[in-house]
Amino acid sequence: MNAILGESIGVFIGLTVILTGGCAFLMGQAIAGTWRPYWQVVPYSLLLAAANRFLAYALFQEQLLAVLPYLVSTAVLWGLATLGYRITLADLMVHQYPWLYERNGLLGWREK
Repeated sequence: MNAILGESIGVFIGLTVILTGGCAFLMGQAIAGTWRPYWQVVPYSLLLAAANRFLAYALFQEQLLAVLPYLVSTAVLWGLATLGYRITLADLMVHQYPWLYERNGLLGWREK
């Protein structure tokens, strides 16, 4: 487990899931809120995961260049950014074009 998540499960949950995960969710909302394409979520998630690894290194003495924890944190942050992007995009589509679309669950919309 230490090789996958890093040195401590508490550091992973606190730093990756809660702190930078919240940043990733807000990042996805910001990208969707400015009508930017989805592919921009991917490079920003990679940069945010690199910042997450640096914070884990600087604050909790974890390895800086550990590949597997970087990939796991990238996947978690990418998933949370995607969630924020889809929720915001669905909200924008329904409120921007209420005569065309209606809500279809939390992440989607459909034609009326």
